[in-house]
Amino acid sequence: MEQTLNAASTIDEVLSKRPLIISGPCSAETEEQVIETATRLKATGKVDVLRAGIWKPRTRPGSFEGVGTKGLNWLNQAKKITGLPIAIEVATGRQVEDALHFDVDVLWIGARTTVNPFSVQEVADALRGANVPVLIKNPINPDLELWIGAVERVAKAGIKNIGLIHRGFSSYGNTEYRNAPMWHLAIEMKRRNPNMMIINDPSHISGNRTLLQSVAQKAIDLDYDGVMIESHIDPDKAWSDAKQQVTPERLAEILDGIKWRHETTNEREFVVALEKLREQINHIDDELMQLLGQRMKIADKIGQYKKENDITILQTNRWNELLERAFRKGESLGLSNEFITKYYDAVHMESINHQTAIMNS
Repeated sequence: MEQTLNAASTIDEVLSKRPLIISGPCSAETEEQVIETATRLKATGKVDVLRAGIWKPRTRPGSFEGVGTKGLNWLNQAKKITGLPIAIEVATGRQVEDALHFDVDVLWIGARTTVNPFSVQEVADALRGANVPVLIKNPINPDLELWIGAVERVAKAGIKNIGLIHRGFSSYGNTEYRNAPMWHLAIEMKRRNPNMMIINDPSHISGNRTLLQSVAQKAIDLDYDGVMIESHIDPDKAWSDAKQQVTPERLAEILDGIKWRHETTNEREFVVALEKLREQINHIDDELMQLLGQRMKIADKIGQYKKENDITILQTNRWNELLERAFRKGESLGLSNEFITKYYDAVHMESINHQTAIMNS
């Protein structure tokens, strides 16, 4: 028992490091590949935790789904050689049992599991009584409640050290990223769990190695606690997700190229200046809220008029004209069309809700 507690204490210390760097191959393929990757990652002096996929949930059958339990032996060998703690993804109760049997230091629940409360509960049940950190990836679809629910289920199983992994969300029509970051959802999750570690997974957000550094930099600028980036000794020949992996040496270059920022500073002059600017933002936000409230009162009057004259709530031509006008105005103010669309969508839906309430009153 004492040995287990000491081990847990050690991994807790590792996970408290900032920034935390987790890296390793998407999949454990062979013993030689795992050990060489771990050795080269260790040599960079920049990696804190070694990761590897043992069981790979694939979208369609016939794809490589991991080497299975035998890969845990390879990870243990790599751990002995390098001293790096090891982390793997688990999706079933049996996988949790195997991981704990092989003394895996950190477990994470993947996006395809987080999306299913039954699967999360099975994993949580298998974790009862265990003393192991668990990281939880966001679900595939942009549903914050599923992510929160997964955290709650694992917490109720008695797991004390829970962290979050932001790996992006599936989005139809998204061309730049494999999984759209949807930063606002991760930021809201962090706001609701301010004391919980959150790390970014640029590999699964990007889907290709060319975007890794820019995504990682964005995460650090938003005060994430670290990154998880996939690394392979020969990325182009990887058995899974080849395009998004980099060599250990390239990983070191990416990390060296990041501007590591901090949430706070002791510089008094900076703090005073920042507080003044934030106070200005607070005043502007108050004015925006007042203006939005006035806008909704006008929308109420329009709703009453529509009700009395049997006119539909949605006026498509008017909506399109509004957007086009906003795009032109936004361009002159340095606001992107993407932001304008999201903002007006939210305002429009609130107006519709107000008018619907009047129609039904």
